[in-house]
Amino acid sequence: MKNGSVAIGIIGAGIMGERLLNAILQQDPALIFACGIWDPSPEAMRRMEQSFPKVPRMSDAAAIIAASDCVYIASPPASHLGHARAALASGKSFFGEKPLSVDVADARAFVAEAGNRGAVNFPFASSFAVAAIRDWIDKGEIGTPQRVDIEVGFKVWPRPWQADAVGWLDRPMQGGFTREVVSHFLFLARRLVGPLHGLSGHASFPEAGKSERRIAATLRAGDLPVTLSGAVGETAKDDHNIWMLEGDKGAVRLCDWSIAERRLPDGTWQAAPDAMPNERARPLALKRQLEGVAKLARGEAHHLATLQEALDVQEIVESILAR
Repeated sequence: MKNGSVAIGIIGAGIMGERLLNAILQQDPALIFACGIWDPSPEAMRRMEQSFPKVPRMSDAAAIIAASDCVYIASPPASHLGHARAALASGKSFFGEKPLSVDVADARAFVAEAGNRGAVNFPFASSFAVAAIRDWIDKGEIGTPQRVDIEVGFKVWPRPWQADAVGWLDRPMQGGFTREVVSHFLFLARRLVGPLHGLSGHASFPEAGKSERRIAATLRAGDLPVTLSGAVGETAKDDHNIWMLEGDKGAVRLCDWSIAERRLPDGTWQAAPDAMPNERARPLALKRQLEGVAKLARGEAHHLATLQEALDVQEIVESILAR
């Protein structure tokens, strides 16, 4: 590691690759720095040249891996494990987008061989809103937890800002809102409540060759029942979601990614004092994620989503989509 700073190379110059690159460039270079970016699309590389002229653009994934201490994998899902295996074979760690893969058996095999040398980008691991919810739970605000409810909705899918990725994001093989969005809230249930199991549910694919448009499922997180619903075209919002934990004395919830709220005795909901919209909260969470990536690269303990957590989420997601 150059002068103690962690070199992060990026594979994939789409929305997520660009987002994390922006975040890296805003951090202290003594902690982390961007050593390069690569995407197989010439158009994407031209865009990177225009937007980030000082960031090296490399010739292929192998060049990125060679230059990196930790490789960030933001390519489409089917390519994730190939790049991750190449990084590990070169003695590097990796930080990847979810899902680990769209092939559950391959993901299981990979997690068994990878150990603790990788992590997955579930930003709720670094969310200040999630920290507020955890604090309320630990202080007994809701009493004994009883159930979890997860609801997601979209005006259209993919969301408008994802239009450039429609080629895979709205196809059943790699895309869909269950993989892209619901997985985050399943991760939250697993981390705050317990392991996921006992799934019963289904997905609806009304448009040939397109990703799902509706899901409904029940499962358990630890000992608690979880209800899950999601749909496209039934809300005016581009992206609406609620994750709620109900207890025998109260409830807490996360709304629209970043607003933590608790239910007061009179039934009204009160936001956390530091609640902020996702546009403001995201950069703060990404900073904490990158602090975790630096620890991962150094072989230190970190708070990021583990490969096992990501695999558990993937198993539930793929089971829903297969039903």
